[in-house]
Amino acid sequence: MSVEAPARACGIDFGTSNSTAGWLRPDQPPLLVLEDGKITLPSVIFFNADENTVSVGRAGLNEYLEGYEGRLMRALKSLLGSSLMEGQTEVQGRPLPYKELLAQFIAELKRRAEVAADRSFDQAVFGRPVFFVDDDTAADRKAEATLDAIARASGFREVSFQYEPIAAAYHYERQIDREELVLIADIGGGTSDFSLIRLSPQRARVADRRDDLLANGGVHIGGTNFDRQLSLAGVMPLLGYRSKLKRGLEMPSNCYMNLATWHTINQAYTRQTWADLQQLYLVSQAPEAMDRLLKLISERAGHWLAVQVEEAKIALSAGDNATLHLDRLAPDLRHTLTRIEFEQASAQLVEQIGTTLSNLLTMADVRSEAVDTVFFTGGASGVPILRERIAALLPQARRMEGDLFGSIGTGLAVEAQRRFG
Repeated sequence: MSVEAPARACGIDFGTSNSTAGWLRPDQPPLLVLEDGKITLPSVIFFNADENTVSVGRAGLNEYLEGYEGRLMRALKSLLGSSLMEGQTEVQGRPLPYKELLAQFIAELKRRAEVAADRSFDQAVFGRPVFFVDDDTAADRKAEATLDAIARASGFREVSFQYEPIAAAYHYERQIDREELVLIADIGGGTSDFSLIRLSPQRARVADRRDDLLANGGVHIGGTNFDRQLSLAGVMPLLGYRSKLKRGLEMPSNCYMNLATWHTINQAYTRQTWADLQQLYLVSQAPEAMDRLLKLISERAGHWLAVQVEEAKIALSAGDNATLHLDRLAPDLRHTLTRIEFEQASAQLVEQIGTTLSNLLTMADVRSEAVDTVFFTGGASGVPILRERIAALLPQARRMEGDLFGSIGTGLAVEAQRRFG
């Protein structure tokens, strides 16, 4: 990717699971190295209580998994558009507003980009999902405004936004030599977004691309939702989920829902939750499973378990089974998950995403056979059952895969140069 002079601005892909920073300059790759020689920075903050330090990315996750006491926060982007965004959490004995938490991470992302580029960035184009919030325009606008304010609080003087699938389209456009009608399928950590757009080398030279964009659509379902469903279906029953109490009632599900959802795991550690579980233990018909749950809670090992589930999801996208090593909950405890279990747990999510895509084609008044290419990006786009569903809707389109974690950041860097020079 060759440009004549370094761009003035950068592109920031603040992702649910991973984040990147892109900057166009002559004869260099567009994505900047952010951690350990890698272009991705996991969207993680760990407040280390033992060392009284704060770490981000892989370093923070590794400290947590090594057993340091502290508070791990992940899937930070999922807070945008949620009721939690106006609240706060307790970290190292003090209240920390969630807005400040996100600002801390984005400021560190900016700092690392500037170190890698050996220059400062005052201007940036941020990616955003087609919908932060489904079916609520006012809440969606508020979520973007919140991210804008957070980005400015992090040190950016000028901030603009581009839909993430559009950014991926601009990345793909640099690879083609003829006009194509392309469906960009961006299945990220928190959202599934689609854009139907006409691309070509000639169109790439035009500043205003509004006429090329036929339709946008999206739904608030992504990789973390697949993690959640796999956890609830395949792992939480080991901890007593859907087990029976002595009077025949089902075990309350709130704690399990929190443990299966990345950005609510810490809510399972409250004093009230612990007190409730102690009472439920006395009337449980599954004391062995409750022992595991209480051990998980007492050790604050929810994120450790979530990492295991996420790794199993990734393994089941490539193979037929995955074994979880759960010795931390009980001696020699192993549990094998199968591809079939994963697909059954994911079926409703896949159908919702398929419906979103079908509605997009209808809205654009485009027949499926008119689509030349499906361009996949986003870490969760590798889920086989999801790809099969999209292929069934567009059977004649060829399927292309971009850098699953870098296409959006690259496209945002292209857009940053286009907007700011």
